[in-house]
Amino acid sequence: MPCVKWCGFLSQRLESETASETPILHPNGIGVPADAFSEYDRHLKRASIFLVSLVLAALLSACGRDLSKESDAELGLSAQQSNGRRIFQLYCASCHNAYSSSGLNGPAMKGVFKNKYLPSGLPANDRFVKQAIVNGRGMMPAFGEALSPQQIDDLIAYLHSL
Repeated sequence: MPCVKWCGFLSQRLESETASETPILHPNGIGVPADAFSEYDRHLKRASIFLVSLVLAALLSACGRDLSKESDAELGLSAQQSNGRRIFQLYCASCHNAYSSSGLNGPAMKGVFKNKYLPSGLPANDRFVKQAIVNGRGMMPAFGEALSPQQIDDLIAYLHSL
C-alpha cells in the first residue's frame, strides 16, 4: 500500500471521526482502524505530560538551592576560602554575584576559573584575576591599596570554589 502524505492522513482522519469502523491509512501506509488512533493519541498525550513534568522537575531542582545562604561548612570551604568569602561579601558582592551566572554591575563570578577566558577576554588564571583585583579593570576599581596580599590570595582561593 503506498504511503499517504501527512495532509491526506489528516483529511482521512477527520473523515473517519464520523465513520469509525472504516480503516484509515497511517502516514507509514499501514491500514489501521480509526479507534486505534484515539488510543494512540491518549498514550501520546500521557507520554507528553510525563515528559513535560520531568523537564519541569529538573529545572526546579536545579534552582532550588540558594548557595549564598549556606554556611562555609555546608559549602565545604577551607579556612582560606572562608576568609575569601568574607572579603568577597565586603568588597565584591555589590557588583558581582558569586553563586549565579547573571551579573549585577560587573560580571558574575560563578565558575570564573572553570571558563577558559575571563569576561575581559584574558585567560582565566590567578595571575590575571589578581591583576584585575589589584589594579582594577574597566569600571572595576582597584583594590590593591585596600586589601593585603594575603586577603587577595584568600579571595582568589574563594573564587576557585565557585
